[in-house]
Amino acid sequence: MSSFPITRRKFLAGSILAGATGAYGLANYSRHIEPHELSIEQVELSLPRLAPQLDGFKIALLSDFHYGAYIEDLIKDAVASANQANVDVAFLTGDFVSWRHDHGARGEQDADACAAILSGLNARLGKIAVLGNHDYAPRAQIVTEPLKAHGIHVLRNAAVPIEKNNSRIWIAGIDDALEGRPDLAAALKDVPKAEPAILLAHEPDFADVVRRYPVDLQLSGHSHGGQVRLPFVGAPILPEMGQRYPMGSYNFGNLRLYTNRGLGMISPRIRFNCAPELTLLTLRSPRAAAATAASAY
Repeated sequence: MSSFPITRRKFLAGSILAGATGAYGLANYSRHIEPHELSIEQVELSLPRLAPQLDGFKIALLSDFHYGAYIEDLIKDAVASANQANVDVAFLTGDFVSWRHDHGARGEQDADACAAILSGLNARLGKIAVLGNHDYAPRAQIVTEPLKAHGIHVLRNAAVPIEKNNSRIWIAGIDDALEGRPDLAAALKDVPKAEPAILLAHEPDFADVVRRYPVDLQLSGHSHGGQVRLPFVGAPILPEMGQRYPMGSYNFGNLRLYTNRGLGMISPRIRFNCAPELTLLTLRSPRAAAATAASAY
């Protein structure tokens, strides 16, 4: 038997020390490790109206950069990983900078530096962006002008067609739902109702409006997944219009939604159980699958 019995006082002291050590380790991990560990999510989405010729259409989705020195290397890693995937298009769903950076020269410098890195995306059919709520202070031009100068098409209540294999899919984008003037009807006015459409919208909860329109897929960001997701609880804090559909894939019948967790952070700059994300999406046509199955017989 030990000659050094554990007293209640020693037990409590040891428990406090272990708890403090664990808390320090968790805080260190959440602040310095997970925020820099890029998670690459491979996602397949079936769109009923997608032409068989577009089966296998590849998309890189990046969002919520909140540019600063802390995030520069991670954005570069995401661009390099997207380029390895040999995607058709790259979609960027807003928050290139943060509110506190959007004043004077600092905001312009951050917007230009972020756009310069993103210009390195090698997408065969183009790079297309929409703005997020952080991109509007004090004025959106601070963000849109560098993006355009670096070859990134910015959509604000507008749509453009993309063609591949003699088939067409439309890409629409809206002004930010919180800080801009979103007009979904205007964004879709040139899109033929018989042709499939993808909508870029920063806030995922805008899907409750979109589901009433002829849109096949909405791609969003905004929520950061909550940045912190607790076991059995989920995200304790989520932003306005990012609370209903904060991360991952959702199905509303004819509309599919995917919410990206983003790359950057807002204060406090921590992530736990919610790593920064690059999404690589592959679109599937049910008609292509049916044709393949029929040819097997």
